[in-house]
Amino acid sequence: MKPPVTSTTVRDILLRIAVVGLGLWIAGEIVPGVTIVGLPTLIMAAAVLGFLNAIVKPILVLLSLPFILVTLGLFLFVLNAATFALAAWLFEGFRVAGFGSALLGSIVVSIASWAVAILIRDDRRRTQS
Repeated sequence: MKPPVTSTTVRDILLRIAVVGLGLWIAGEIVPGVTIVGLPTLIMAAAVLGFLNAIVKPILVLLSLPFILVTLGLFLFVLNAATFALAAWLFEGFRVAGFGSALLGSIVVSIASWAVAILIRDDRRRTQS
């Protein structure tokens, strides 16, 4: 018997960590000021960034809703950069030089995650059809 479609399985969680890890690796390669030393740091930083985005970021969005509305959503970039920098602060081998690097790094991770999510979604549609 298959689990319901809405349930989050361990495979889905590991896939999300891998996707965020891929985005972090890309950010570390192309964004000046973002440095990730070693695969274990990359994996742990991806897991923590996923946790921060799932738990902490919605609280930050709720608390900063007036700023988000006044800036027409642009303040969300600041929140993304803050969570990216917070994840970097938690690990010795994951360094971010400043706000600009955190902002660019969070944008790269978001774009990579978005692109892989679209590929995965299209692949699942093809296998279900």
